[in-house]
Amino acid sequence: MKKSLWFFGLFLFIAIQGCVSLPASPPGTKPTITHAFMNMERGRYGSILKIYIEADDPKGYMFRIATVVDQVGYGHYPTDWIYLKPQYQHHLIGYLQWNTFSYHASWMPEWTTLTIRVSIVDTNGNESNEVVFPFEFVSQVFPENPLPPPFDQGNIPLLGHIGIDLFNPLQLEDERERSNRHPYD
Repeated sequence: MKKSLWFFGLFLFIAIQGCVSLPASPPGTKPTITHAFMNMERGRYGSILKIYIEADDPKGYMFRIATVVDQVGYGHYPTDWIYLKPQYQHHLIGYLQWNTFSYHASWMPEWTTLTIRVSIVDTNGNESNEVVFPFEFVSQVFPENPLPPPFDQGNIPLLGHIGIDLFNPLQLEDERERSNRHPYD
């Protein structure tokens, strides 16, 4: 009896979830990123990057932010998604934060270059224009760039944290060499 009630409750939950849907955006409309800025182009491994964006969707269907990172010497990382709160469906201004320290890399070679691409996707899967930021790891300390308008107008909210963990290709090679050795060598 308990088992059948549990399954009925699960079925009811799934049925209700299936009925809840997001509004679909009309064909031909999509979000637009109107302003974008990153706080630095070069920095040490572990630097905290802040990517500021302002975007509009007059129909109010902005749903999530896509961040993609490509790393010279390693390749392409899977897309990181940040889901937007309902108050940001029509207009948003805020920043994404990414701590470049990674649990997969104890260090990053100097001059490692990243390309960071950010776009917004609406409830229908329409993608906004893409903004692209280069970043390079260096050993020197560089000051952050001053915020340009419209991001210099006071408290800009944090929209979310980027959850991409970088790999150091040189450490990957060391790990592969260790794993390929015979245990008695």
